[in-house]
Amino acid sequence: MLNNYLPVLIFVLVGLAVGVVPMLAGWLLAPNRPDSAKLSPYECGFEAFEDARMKFDVRYYLVAILFILFDLEIAFLFPWAIVLNEIGLFGYLAMLVFLGILVVGFVYEWMKGALEWE
Repeated sequence: MLNNYLPVLIFVLVGLAVGVVPMLAGWLLAPNRPDSAKLSPYECGFEAFEDARMKFDVRYYLVAILFILFDLEIAFLFPWAIVLNEIGLFGYLAMLVFLGILVVGFVYEWMKGALEWE
């Protein structure tokens, strides 16, 4: 019975080793010489100019949600394209309905001006 779980145990141990050993090696072998330049906060190569808790425009979140939405759409399109011959006309029409709903949502966001920056 233990022979059935031995490959899983080896897989878990190798996974832990791959994750933990480089972090441990970096912590043990890396030089630790902090100075004021290394410890200072910065954003994209320059000094931070506002509080980290500042409010963002709601359009930023709309664009982020749209990105996730269309990223997931692509994730659904790849498996669908692979099995298109097996699922036939019903699968094709179901994907057209799915894409149609997404296009309607995209056009709505576009018409509301959510994608325009000032």
